[in-house]
Amino acid sequence: MYPGAYERARPAVVTADGNTTLTYGELEENSLRLADHLRTAGLRRGDHLALLSDNDPRVMEVYWAALRSGLYLTAVNHHLTAEEAAYVVRDCGAGALIVADAALGALGEQVARLVPEITHRLGFDDGTYDAALAAASAEPPAVQPRGADMLYSSGTTGRPKGIEPALPDGDIRTDPSAYQLLFQPMYGFDEHTVYLCPAPLYHAAPLRFCGTVIATGGTVVLMKSFDAQGALAAIERHRVTHSQWVPTMFVRMLKLPDAVRERYDTSSMKVAIHAAAPCPVEVKRRMMSWWGPVLHEYYAATEANGITFIGPEEWLRKPGSVGRGGFLGELRVCDEEGKVLAPGETGTVYFAREEVPFHYHRDDVRTREAQHPEHPHWTTTGDIGHVDEDGYLFLTDRKAFMIISGGVNIYPQEVEDCLVLHPRVADVAVIGVPDEEMGESVRAVVQAAEGAVPGPELGQELIAYVRDRMAHYKVPREVGFVDALPRTPTGKLAKGKLRSQAERTG
Repeated sequence: MYPGAYERARPAVVTADGNTTLTYGELEENSLRLADHLRTAGLRRGDHLALLSDNDPRVMEVYWAALRSGLYLTAVNHHLTAEEAAYVVRDCGAGALIVADAALGALGEQVARLVPEITHRLGFDDGTYDAALAAASAEPPAVQPRGADMLYSSGTTGRPKGIEPALPDGDIRTDPSAYQLLFQPMYGFDEHTVYLCPAPLYHAAPLRFCGTVIATGGTVVLMKSFDAQGALAAIERHRVTHSQWVPTMFVRMLKLPDAVRERYDTSSMKVAIHAAAPCPVEVKRRMMSWWGPVLHEYYAATEANGITFIGPEEWLRKPGSVGRGGFLGELRVCDEEGKVLAPGETGTVYFAREEVPFHYHRDDVRTREAQHPEHPHWTTTGDIGHVDEDGYLFLTDRKAFMIISGGVNIYPQEVEDCLVLHPRVADVAVIGVPDEEMGESVRAVVQAAEGAVPGPELGQELIAYVRDRMAHYKVPREVGFVDALPRTPTGKLAKGKLRSQAERTG
């Protein structure tokens, strides 16, 4: 469905503080007007629209305008530097740029100077966006071809990659999106859904899930940014029924004082979805004890090359698993030569499809690297794991993050999971650093918890903590301390930055 299919006065998007509401009627009319404006500006099916915004409800207007115009929408991370953001805007070939929020205006100005070929620009807060809508028509066109997002990887290990899907066939008024067909029955989205979005809309899951909730008639509760206590307050205030999280958000909520956590009523929550990174088993157990058996997990990527699902009851039987495939391609775990491995053997995770579901924009080399050496329709995003005898997938880590020490593979995620709930640890990353004898050795980089004193004494305490719980070859040889780890707003560690720093400092 689409916004015009629902009663006009219904709230489509509300801000978590309750100060702003975008109704379905406003969303329908404004997205139609923006679509008309973009057509007048010369954008046609298959062209690209770039958006530089924080979590503003009007992002959904831009999203639906692109979807009903056959355009690709590229939402740009507003935490990037001007040069980095300009790279994305230029690389996607945007024909127009929309900038939101006065605080981002300076960034938008810099991007515009760096990408002078973009001659069409609108701003939410300088009046140009509203003026464009006021002058445009809200008359629905006879044909509204379905567009798509073209988002960029978070760039945790290098330059962001533009992930370009094939434009879907059909009209938004008659042809549901693949996300609606998949997620609506899986999670029970409907007109009674109240969905909390605590993550930035320039990332795939928040943008796509908000779009899906609106396609099914629900209400999106939009946080400006994640705050552990603020998220709990939003659940209680809006009687949230559905939500989506990443594991670092769970950790931060669990580390709130008991009195704070117990202050808020979260009993309205029916489905709490989480993804983006493997969730430590103990973290998930504690969340289930707190919220009840409402945690649903999936494993997927911005590339949308495949997906696995696991519900709370299944997970309790298979703790640590991210579920089974078969929804968008069959799971295959392969060795370095591409041979399919037996259950229990660790290798690269592929999804086998009948077609290549994506390609990296203007980068055939990276596209080919994501494909199986013998079966191009099998694709991977570089994750490592194994399946058990029942077909359940267990992730180990990203191939790019694996440490090889003395010829032995060490997966940082396992060590991070061990340390993350230590009471003196606020955040942790584990990386491999050059070692003349072993090739690489294990280093833990820690943000100490409030009240903990970073230094050699705490470092030795953490090393001993891991040694008591894991094989000794996995134990960090050293612990370094930082004020804050480089994470994306969705919680992914920018390990490329940590590795570069380690190589420079030794």
